[in-house]
Amino acid sequence: MILVILMFLVGVGAVMGGYALVTKLPAALEARRVNQRLADLSAPIEADGSEASLVVRAATGPLPAFDKMVAESRAGSGLAKLIDQSGVKTTPSAVVVMSLVIGVAAALLTSILLRVPFVPIAAFFIGAAAPFIYLKLMKSRRMDRFEEQFPEALDLLSRALRAGHAFQTAMGMVADDLKEPVGLEFRRTFDQQNFGLPLRDSLMQLADRIPLLDVRFFTTAVLIQRDTGGNLAEILDNLAHVVRERFRIRREIRTKTAHGRFTGLVLLALPAALGIILAVINPEHMDLLFSHPTGNMLIGVAIVMQVIGFFWIRKILDLEV
Repeated sequence: MILVILMFLVGVGAVMGGYALVTKLPAALEARRVNQRLADLSAPIEADGSEASLVVRAATGPLPAFDKMVAESRAGSGLAKLIDQSGVKTTPSAVVVMSLVIGVAAALLTSILLRVPFVPIAAFFIGAAAPFIYLKLMKSRRMDRFEEQFPEALDLLSRALRAGHAFQTAMGMVADDLKEPVGLEFRRTFDQQNFGLPLRDSLMQLADRIPLLDVRFFTTAVLIQRDTGGNLAEILDNLAHVVRERFRIRREIRTKTAHGRFTGLVLLALPAALGIILAVINPEHMDLLFSHPTGNMLIGVAIVMQVIGFFWIRKILDLEV
């Protein structure tokens, strides 16, 4: 009876929690986004003795004290930078809490299913690394989208300059006309220099937020042109042409390496598919692999070797252009 009552309470709590999540979470996220936007625009600018420092933004998460402690550490600032570059709406404390929860859950699950020493420890570390891997994946996708949209932003800047607009005004036009992530990043740069940060510092912060070679070329070209003069519109046109040519070459390389990538996927999926087929055809033959400790060890070694081989093939086919 106690178990039934507990299950009933858990079910009711899950239903009520899901209802509250669906009904109240969108409004809460929108209010948080508006507050963050207002904080970005109204934050003061501090001097560090030589140059103007960054615009300070206070992050709020499930553990505000931990967020403050993390912001003052080197690893915490790196995590905050990764979150900013990934575009995920979260905080360092939320990432750490999620990492611990997933790690503990993975360790408990593997300890129940596989009674093999050291496997729960490995599962804990793998589960704890999952949020950070997700952030890196989202960062990579966001940087790819930025790089694809960047030539269009350069063309829009060049046309605005030829039409007689100032460079700052042209940046505002890019922020208004283009989508995220290019529009958002140019909006932040435009707002920073509008609220008192020198253009040089705001452009350097743009290059720091977007670690792409094309963005460094752009900031260097703009800063040199402001110091020495020259036709900035023509420089931006040439830079946009170079970026598009790089994309063309990259697509050709991707086409020529398609066979290698497909081979890697087949080699990765073949052992798992063969194991499933054998388990269906001859279950007694495969049971020993899962029930015997040596079989469990061999499964772990096979998984590790498969992962190493996948990343090895991916590294071979990853050509920088």
